[in-house]
Amino acid sequence: MQILKTLVVDDEPGMRLGIRRILSKYTATLNDEDDEIGFEVDLAESGEEAIEKISANRPDVLILDYKLPTMSGLEVLDKVKTDDSEMVTIMITAYASLETAVSAIKRGAFDFLAKPFEPDELKKTVYKAVQNLYLARHVRQLEREKHQVRFQFISVLGHELKAPINAVEGYLNIMNDKVAGNDINAYNEMILRSQVRIKGMRKMIADLLDLTRIESGQKKRELSEQNLAGIAKLAIETVQPSADERNISIKFTANDSIQMVCDPGEIEIVFNNLLTNAVKYNKGNGSVDFNIHKEEDRIKITVSDTGIGMSKEDCDRLFNEFVRIKNAKTREILGSGLGLSILKKIAAMYNGTVNVESTPDVGTTFTVMLHSAT
Repeated sequence: MQILKTLVVDDEPGMRLGIRRILSKYTATLNDEDDEIGFEVDLAESGEEAIEKISANRPDVLILDYKLPTMSGLEVLDKVKTDDSEMVTIMITAYASLETAVSAIKRGAFDFLAKPFEPDELKKTVYKAVQNLYLARHVRQLEREKHQVRFQFISVLGHELKAPINAVEGYLNIMNDKVAGNDINAYNEMILRSQVRIKGMRKMIADLLDLTRIESGQKKRELSEQNLAGIAKLAIETVQPSADERNISIKFTANDSIQMVCDPGEIEIVFNNLLTNAVKYNKGNGSVDFNIHKEEDRIKITVSDTGIGMSKEDCDRLFNEFVRIKNAKTREILGSGLGLSILKKIAAMYNGTVNVESTPDVGTTFTVMLHSAT
């Protein structure tokens, strides 16, 4: 059972003790919480005593009388008010009026309870206040988690960009200092490597923009009936030069016309990511099998390669952001680590799934199942 610290502030002993007696025996169960909630009740008979106790040990629930001997409940609220949402206040008074209630709410009180009140009225008001307290705390927790995720994301991004920037800067310094002499041809390899690094950074930026648009919902989708074979052939043309450089063959199998309601740009991203990885992580003189066919109301896409493969552990973490499999075989292979994360998010937009099966030194097969967009 979770226990909420509760402070009752009232100059009438009977009222203080009565509220403590009711709440000490009361347990609340929130709809989305498994644990019951109980109340540990402390008492104060003046505003000064209340301020002292709140400062020393801030309660979760404050039940505060509007009219106190030397200062009002509103003055107490002014002195202890914070924006941390860690304390919820219920104002009680025998001088109930709309003006009083509005003043209390403006100063941060959650609710207003007029004296005299029945035990059930107190319990209902406290229950609503506790719901609000837990909701506020949940929101704050989500905000903290969001900031932490953002910090981690930026940290990883900074780390991923630092290596190529350092490499390009190193090559530029070598050229600037003319370490290899005055013959410009002596620097051709460095220029080429710098261009490759810059191309990798440009790809990462493009992937980040795609990821941001998808997650924010700001990507405008243009849905229409498309022939997937046509989109697939464009994707093959994109990766064909890289495949030709390493003598990797690409075999494409599909019905003449596989129609699907989709955003062609999204499907092209899916095909490009699958084929790029199949070529990039393949072996020289290897092959890629690219297949699209219809299974009942779904489209099944498979891309298999004869590449370096990966372990089961690597497969399990493959679709997380900025994940790239790093080992002796992949050390020289550049990538943003975002492509498969984007692919999975796009598949989810089509109520689809992405699965991977792989065997080290044998190859990898990605299987994507998609439904037509609605």
